[in-house]
Amino acid sequence: MKKVVAIIQTRMGSTRLPGKVMKNLMGKTILEHVINRVKQSKLINEIVIGTTTLERDNIIAEECENCGVKYFRGSENDVLSRYYHAAKENNADIVVRITSDCPLIDPNVIDVIIKFYLDNNYELVTNAGVDLSQRTYPRGLDIEVFLFKTLQDAFVNAKLNYQREHVTPYIYENINSIYYYLNDKNYSKYRWTLDTKEDFELISRVYDKFYKGEHDFYLDEIVNFIIKNPEISKINAHIEQKKIK
Repeated sequence: MKKVVAIIQTRMGSTRLPGKVMKNLMGKTILEHVINRVKQSKLINEIVIGTTTLERDNIIAEECENCGVKYFRGSENDVLSRYYHAAKENNADIVVRITSDCPLIDPNVIDVIIKFYLDNNYELVTNAGVDLSQRTYPRGLDIEVFLFKTLQDAFVNAKLNYQREHVTPYIYENINSIYYYLNDKNYSKYRWTLDTKEDFELISRVYDKFYKGEHDFYLDEIVNFIIKNPEISKINAHIEQKKIK
């Protein structure tokens, strides 16, 4: 059996909303909500939080201990090396890349994509990726699945700053078989990631509606709620995703 390890990258030093992963949402941190949702995946064998060695990220290490998940501390800017060493230390055969600013991440979507990866012969399977025309899921449900060997090749060979800061650009530029996993309906216009105070307001509205101490609300329920309350998606409709430099 291949070991499937989800590595969730996180740090306190985000530029647009510093400390966002430790923001309080319904009595828990954003990071704890993300962890609890990813824990519902049936196909992930281990969760590892990839954070930095900076003192300000001690609080993230403490939160990982509180949540009962492993963590790895590495370079702040060379996130590719942080991912590689986190994966190597935890004997990952298959890496699932998730970011910590996704408190609406859907474990059902995670498992659908992992299963597709396991059942087929692609080097990388994603519902996000660099080709925006292939995006059908809301931003904030982003998942990438690839072999540890693919990550290792990138770690050894990637030389440019953006390739090391963003983990997967080298992979997209240098592998032959990428599969963009598409949803039945195109929900790519929705933005459910956390980068700004407007994003936090939208996510808070969703949690106010659904969260009663259990993570039992997923893609379809959230979409239906937002369709019935169109003013919610307008809260952050003007926010642009940061570009890879």
